[in-house]
Amino acid sequence: MGQSVTQLTEQVVAPILAEMDLELVDVEYVKEGKSWFLRVYIDSKNGVDIEDCQLVSEQLSQKLDEHDPIQQAYFLEVSSPGVERPLKKIEHFEKAVGKQVYIKTYEHIEGNKTFEGKLIHFDGEVATVEWSEKHRVNQTEIPYKKIASARLAVTFN
Repeated sequence: MGQSVTQLTEQVVAPILAEMDLELVDVEYVKEGKSWFLRVYIDSKNGVDIEDCQLVSEQLSQKLDEHDPIQQAYFLEVSSPGVERPLKKIEHFEKAVGKQVYIKTYEHIEGNKTFEGKLIHFDGEVATVEWSEKHRVNQTEIPYKKIASARLAVTFN
């Protein structure tokens, strides 16, 4: 059921976001404790503010009430993905080239399942990450299909 709710939400929110020149980053439908949460993460070239989130939330809530895809009570949350935004789509990886990333893989690649470093290249099929270990700089090519999760990483200098 979770997947169909997220898919329907994506379809319903798409025209709302297009009209506001906003981007859909992710949709989650999860149970935490006894409560269900439908979370919609949005962004734009210039970022989003609380007013953007409120407008999308109001319009989306109205449209979801019309479609009524969710049987039980839930909380709708619309927000920015934050500074450690998830990288879920190919376009997200393309925009992240040159930035710090944190990537988890489904299986070991060169002895590791987690990589944190600079995404130096992405060609749509392979992400190349430059990372340091014990003062040595390494480069690892990670096939996109083997990435379990990825996000931008905040670094402190």
